[in-house]
Amino acid sequence: MRLIRPSIEYKKQILEYRNEFIENGDNLAGASYLRQYDVYEDWIKFISDNEKESTKQTEVTASVFLVIREVDDKLVGMLNIRHTLNDYLYNFGGHIGYSVRKSERRKGYAGEILKLALKECTKFYIRKVLLTCDANNIASIKIIKSCGGILENEVHNDGELIQRYWIEF
Repeated sequence: MRLIRPSIEYKKQILEYRNEFIENGDNLAGASYLRQYDVYEDWIKFISDNEKESTKQTEVTASVFLVIREVDDKLVGMLNIRHTLNDYLYNFGGHIGYSVRKSERRKGYAGEILKLALKECTKFYIRKVLLTCDANNIASIKIIKSCGGILENEVHNDGELIQRYWIEF
């Protein structure tokens, strides 16, 4: 598995990824508003702008990565690393969001993605990473704990119970 930045080279795979999530009614986590963009090039500009404080279009700067399976160059997941946290992200969202396409789930990719994400966080000088997940998402809880996540607390957000975990380097 390798992380790469979205590019025109992966346009077809990214749009297929987006459509797979929409068709399945899944949460397109880690894709930084991809669902809202009908024009791929506009999305590329948006995520590029959001990497810099001077051009960001959201409250915090962030970097988006494609998770590519090296053996066949297939997009299996997407990852978003927020460089800082605002109040909402501190309470409910965390530093990292990611997703694995439905056709590639239950193959251990989520754990690999989180490990890659944590390594990438060090490049942004993030030494203490906040991860959150729904309290009923047993798979995510196991992955976070396997990467060293320590549960701080549980909070309510729009009727959902969210668990907040920290990983320090």
